[in-house]
Amino acid sequence: MLLILLCLFIAVVVVQFLYYVVFFGKFSFAKPQTSTPKRVPISVIVCAKNEEENVKNFVPLLAEQNYPDYEIVLIDDASSDETLEIFEAFEKQYSNIKLVKVENNEAFWGNKKFALTLGIKAAKNEYLLFTDADCYPKSNDWIKEMSAQFTQQKTIVLGYGAYEKIKNSFLNKIIRFETLLTATQYFSWAKLGKPYMGVGRNMAYKREEFFKVRGFMDHMKIRSGDDDLFINQAANGKNTTICYTPESFTFSKPKTTFAAWFTQKRRHVATAQHYKASDRTQLAIFYITQLLFLILPIILLAFQFQWIIVLSLIGFRYLFAWLSLGFAAGKLKEKDVMYWFPIIEIVLIVTQLNVFITNTFSKPVQWK
Repeated sequence: MLLILLCLFIAVVVVQFLYYVVFFGKFSFAKPQTSTPKRVPISVIVCAKNEEENVKNFVPLLAEQNYPDYEIVLIDDASSDETLEIFEAFEKQYSNIKLVKVENNEAFWGNKKFALTLGIKAAKNEYLLFTDADCYPKSNDWIKEMSAQFTQQKTIVLGYGAYEKIKNSFLNKIIRFETLLTATQYFSWAKLGKPYMGVGRNMAYKREEFFKVRGFMDHMKIRSGDDDLFINQAANGKNTTICYTPESFTFSKPKTTFAAWFTQKRRHVATAQHYKASDRTQLAIFYITQLLFLILPIILLAFQFQWIIVLSLIGFRYLFAWLSLGFAAGKLKEKDVMYWFPIIEIVLIVTQLNVFITNTFSKPVQWK
């Protein structure tokens, strides 16, 4: 029995090597990205629901971008606070801002996808750049960097949506490590020609890609997933590329309590259940091997069975995982989280297991 467990453990390490070095290495070990400005007309689309403080601070940063031809489409999704009034003031202040007001609709009440659809239809330009109301660009060249990745063939651009650093917060390190790992996954698979998700905090696509798949119609009843479910459906190896220049990053404020972050993760996992079967499979294999990597060596070492081989495999796996994610962290400016790598990874794996079990027995709440 112990010999079987050892063989299984060896297989787990081999699969992990394939993921971290062969698959994720496609992004991790890639050269730094360069860009040539395209100057295509861009419509920046921001959907907000009860975000008065955020939009007050962040919309001016969008309005001051170093880009010659762009508009900002601000969508108020039936807010009950002062969001609409603030948007109206910005519309008067900036000539390139267009306001879309969404009334409560019984059929689509509280559905961000309905609001986004109205914003996309109102946009005057073919190339659309998306971010969330609680996000802001790292630099004034955000639009320039993201739009530079468009070509005749590449009409979907996946960007990086980072979270702000909070000093002396272990939860913040967990959140940023998980964001790093997720980005490494979807960037790598996109480079391998198998894009499966993106984040609404930072992504762009040509309007025709939206209408090719009938917008959000196939998953309109699923409250979340305006970003990853759309990409899962519309993106392929021919039409999708990535952008990871530091000037292209966006930032948002992370959750500050474990409970709030846990609820957020429940929504993300629930949405991922609607991915294509092949994408669900590759994600499941990665997570199952992550979990088995924690469990199997504990059993083997408890019986002191071939402990030298077991410890060698543990060391080997941590070395190649640390190297792969370390190079990715360098590209995404998240190096500090890697100092805590083994501990954060264990916490994250256990949390993901907890999320899966919790979601099995109850549905998470969606959108605001």
